[in-house]
Amino acid sequence: MSIEAINTGYGASSVSNEKTSSGSGTEELGMDQFLNLFIAQIQHQDPLNPLDSAEFTAQLAQFTSVEQLYGMNARLADIEEALNGQSEQRDDLGYIGKTVKADENTMRVDNGTVQSGSYTIDGSGYVTIDVYDSEGIIVRTFYEGFEDKGEHDVKWDGKDDTGAFVGDGTYTFEITARDENGFYIPSNTYISGEVTGITYQNGQSYLMIGDKIINNSNNIIEVSQTTAND
Repeated sequence: MSIEAINTGYGASSVSNEKTSSGSGTEELGMDQFLNLFIAQIQHQDPLNPLDSAEFTAQLAQFTSVEQLYGMNARLADIEEALNGQSEQRDDLGYIGKTVKADENTMRVDNGTVQSGSYTIDGSGYVTIDVYDSEGIIVRTFYEGFEDKGEHDVKWDGKDDTGAFVGDGTYTFEITARDENGFYIPSNTYISGEVTGITYQNGQSYLMIGDKIINNSNNIIEVSQTTAND
């Protein structure tokens, strides 16, 4: 948007169509720059040849239009954000009835109830589990005992190492598995099963596999049609 050249009336250089440069490109004239130039034009107009009132009104109308456009852009951004959120919820609905596998190492505690996590080990061995809070601090270390190869639930009672119940929230866990000779056994923290529904907490949607919650649908690594054997 252009602004009339500023005539100082004293032989100084004029300002016209001002844009600021940054690197190899230029920045668009924003609302604040427009207003500054507009005020400067009024302050430095030639007293013997002042700005025409009609022209002054036209430029003021231009400024008002710019301000309205900025407000419209902000409202459009809010609408876009809301629509994106609805789109993500519609995507989650498409998982219901499908069998999914998600790379998860989270457990949620809601109203003192633990929604257990799961893990798999590649061989039979002794399993120890460390539970971390949202800040990465260990709140509980416990021994699961000897487990067979395959998938197992984390048997956490929701208490920390002092025996006190932890607060509600999302917790992560790590698995350490060793065989009878003390060698490490590879392990993974996958959740797999049929998506039975969606739950909403704090305005966020979460997929449910039975009583387990997938903390982030972006963690899903495999989706398949549910069969009678699933």
